[in-house]
Amino acid sequence: MNVYDFDDTIYDGDSNLDFFKDLFMRYPSLLRYVPDLIKIMKDYRATNLRFEDLIANYGDVLQDFIDRNHPDPEKMSKAFWDKHEKQIKPFYREIQKEDDLIITASPKFQMDEICKRLGIKHYLASEFDLKTGVFGRPCFRERKIEFFREAYPDGVIDDFYTDSMNDEFLFPYAKRVFFVTGQKIKRIK
Repeated sequence: MNVYDFDDTIYDGDSNLDFFKDLFMRYPSLLRYVPDLIKIMKDYRATNLRFEDLIANYGDVLQDFIDRNHPDPEKMSKAFWDKHEKQIKPFYREIQKEDDLIITASPKFQMDEICKRLGIKHYLASEFDLKTGVFGRPCFRERKIEFFREAYPDGVIDDFYTDSMNDEFLFPYAKRVFFVTGQKIKRIK
């Protein structure tokens, strides 16, 4: 089984950030959250912010958005991927296999549509209830191991692809590890 991180690995960019940018365009009232979100994302990228803190901060913003706009998650996801599906990196489509697994911190509601479009049957993602704005379990850093072991207790990772050392917790479970930077892929294990 080949396992892939999603954002900046097979997706060119951060789909969560792109999703929020699109929301700001559709719902300008959300612009009041931009300064807080910029700080949150900077802290997150610098790994100074614990994921639990990120969830708390995002959750407040998302809950407020949901309360005000009552979005249809399926419609939002389809509209987003209509615009951003082209950001799936060509290398992935060239090496894609039927038993591939995507394991990502991105929320499941966002991954449902793109995985369906790409024919990816196996994916693990953070749990988020768009109806209530409540985050469930995050699929992030060392927690990716928990998600993987629960879903595939005897699973063996042949090739693991990532763009981030945040995924180093999965490295020992993979026969080979590849680091993806843009379109370049370098084997690091």
